[in-house]
Amino acid sequence: MGTELLRMLPSVDEVLRDARLVKELEGQPRSVVVQAVRDVLERERRRLLAGLRPDDENKGKEFILEQTVRETLCAVRQSARPNLRPVINATGVVLHTNMGRALLSERARQAINDVASSYSNIELDLESGRRGSRYAHLEGLLKTLTGAEAVLVVNNNAAAVLLALSTLARGREVIVSRGQLVEIGGSFRVPEVMAQSGARLVEVGTTNKTHPDDYRKAISPDTALLLHVHTSNYRIIGFTRETTISELVEIGRSASLPVMSDLGSGFLFDLSGYGLPSEPTVREVVEAGPDVVTFSGDKLLGGPQAGIILGRKDLIERMKKNPLTRAVRIDKMTVAALEATLREYLDQERAIREIPTLRMLTESRDILQQRGSRLAELLRAAAGEKAEICLEEGFSAVGGGAMPTAELPSVLVAIRPVQESAGELQTKLRRGDPAVMGRVQEDKLLLDVRTIADAELQPLVEAVRGALCEGKGIK
Repeated sequence: MGTELLRMLPSVDEVLRDARLVKELEGQPRSVVVQAVRDVLERERRRLLAGLRPDDENKGKEFILEQTVRETLCAVRQSARPNLRPVINATGVVLHTNMGRALLSERARQAINDVASSYSNIELDLESGRRGSRYAHLEGLLKTLTGAEAVLVVNNNAAAVLLALSTLARGREVIVSRGQLVEIGGSFRVPEVMAQSGARLVEVGTTNKTHPDDYRKAISPDTALLLHVHTSNYRIIGFTRETTISELVEIGRSASLPVMSDLGSGFLFDLSGYGLPSEPTVREVVEAGPDVVTFSGDKLLGGPQAGIILGRKDLIERMKKNPLTRAVRIDKMTVAALEATLREYLDQERAIREIPTLRMLTESRDILQQRGSRLAELLRAAAGEKAEICLEEGFSAVGGGAMPTAELPSVLVAIRPVQESAGELQTKLRRGDPAVMGRVQEDKLLLDVRTIADAELQPLVEAVRGALCEGKGIK
């Protein structure tokens, strides 16, 4: 019986000669197509051996060939798609960690393209012709924008903290408030980063209250550093007291100890006038007097992933000489994108207009309403009777571990499918091309227009149209 069933299978060559396959997969690597055919035929062989036999043998052969060709086409197209690809973010989370956080400005994208497609002076001093420093391209801009004495940039803020602690406190004690022992993305925690640096953690105070005297009493001959961690990804409210940066700086100076402030996210200017919570700007923190300040480039700054270290020149020079610096250094594309992003900040109005993160955070209700109405209109035309479309009020989130209490009023387009659940529709959209991510609530798929660019409206509509036309069930 098994041999009889297996006769229904076409040969690999028979499938490869099929006109449909030849036409659709022209230009695809032959090795990829051959492997896809073999994989599909192996699955068919297992089905037939399991007893899945068509009623008519001749019809069965034709059906199996057609199915093999169809599945091969799908498999090759799937393998040809990049693993890392664009996603339309309709969740309303501006700095979505799982989707790459900050979008780059046009100027930053062009800068990456320029240095990626040609040689550059990444470590070449064009004036003297001698070897230069990759950090020199950023130092002047960061000093101007923050008031810092010296600058070093590494590949992310966790690396910045690790490098600073390793340089300044390896084998010695670092005092930090218990209420500031935060966990950052990917389950990495401040105590673990500190342990990796070789520094020894000394916790002071309690979860909700830490007084200046708590630090003073903990200082010992083995103390190397006082650390302040800005709780950018959570808030403790109610009966609280936290020692300020200024208070900590005063303690450090009295004890001749350096003070470090890890901001996590770093604002270069205040956006509270746009309805956002008040956050300390980098310049304000630098002016408060800590010896080292660290923050991210890809969060509220709106640039590429980077860890920015500002501080006293002598301490920054020590960090540059640490062998760990080479392991966490930035590449030429990060330098290019970060420099371009920082140049946007030289003009505040331009920065808000051109840096996508700032534009999304500050976008007016009128603009959101117009975009939402336009999207709803296009979706109604595309969906027909397959879904109900309406506008709703809602809230966006900053994301990226920044401003956890901020609720940004927004406009949502709600899709209620008629023939399937909202969860099934979301699954098909997530697996589509382009991939689309919204949020499901009360059997509605909600699309938050704050994080949808105008240029993405039509592709989003076509994605929804295609998903609704697939019919019921998860494909």
